[in-house]
Amino acid sequence: MQAAIRAIEYHLPSTALSTSDLAAEFPEWPVEKIDRKTGISERHIAAAGECASDLGCAAAAKLFESGAVSPAGVDALLLCTQSPDYFLPTTACLLQDRLGLPTACFALDFNQGCSGFVYGLGIAKGLIETGQARSVLLVTAETYTKFIHPRDKSVRTIFGDAAAATLIEGVSAPSGAPLIGPFVFGTDGSGARHLIVSSGGMRHPLPEAHSADSGDGASRAGNYLYMDGAEVFDFALRVVPDAFAKILDAAGMKVEDVDLFVFHQANQYMLQSLRLALNLPEQKFVIAMRHCGNTVSSTIPIALKHAAMDARLGHGNVVMLVGFGVGYSWGATLIRWCDRWS
Repeated sequence: MQAAIRAIEYHLPSTALSTSDLAAEFPEWPVEKIDRKTGISERHIAAAGECASDLGCAAAAKLFESGAVSPAGVDALLLCTQSPDYFLPTTACLLQDRLGLPTACFALDFNQGCSGFVYGLGIAKGLIETGQARSVLLVTAETYTKFIHPRDKSVRTIFGDAAAATLIEGVSAPSGAPLIGPFVFGTDGSGARHLIVSSGGMRHPLPEAHSADSGDGASRAGNYLYMDGAEVFDFALRVVPDAFAKILDAAGMKVEDVDLFVFHQANQYMLQSLRLALNLPEQKFVIAMRHCGNTVSSTIPIALKHAAMDARLGHGNVVMLVGFGVGYSWGATLIRWCDRWS
């Protein structure tokens, strides 16, 4: 049995924040400038009291409604989130109960961010191909906007809230290349300070934080998200080409052997810079974030879903996935799109 992606669904909160709305708040930033740089026209915002488990539950419910799997058929639940409902209990345990999954179900949270979908595929593959599970539900869910200072235009223009539910199952497939894998992973914790919410954990409990707008459009208060965009951009241009080369080498493949490239949808400027640096053809490179923005760990499954809906993905197509960001962490893998294997 080989692990394979069998279905993907996603959910966006009902409240949308358009680029025009942001331009009205920040008149010094015209709509054209925001659109040209980010490639985002709309991002969805979780309501007060709407948490990662709510978004994840809605995405998983769509997956069940599609007929891809029933709750009773799920052996393991993986939840990737950096905005859990509580410090404890594990939010995956709450989802297990809400979704009616069996009590024999394995349920695990992992806090990974932008590379989380690739990491989750690695965990799911390990569970399935070692016989620990037959069917894994990978949920990615974030409410990053709850971390953002209302006057921090640098990140309000980029991030949106979302959840995706991905079904990974063991399938009988022809021998040969794996349906998921190989993998390349990387970590550089020295970059942690460049994308961080520094207060709210045990190192700096939230009551000790002091909220203040720095006056330059990006809050430096510890209980809000801080991102040094230039540093994160440099990090991506440094590590993604290396991971790209290593995954091709590990698979014994060339660029032309890959049918589609789906990278973490950070923002349009970064993605186009990476595409040009790697000399990838535009028709093979997916950008699918205009309607939802950077949804952190959900960007890759959302982009895959749109590629499938747009008929850019067919059975057996080889797709390279690359996630990178907060941590710093990164991961890359290859998948073979699976429509018909039993």
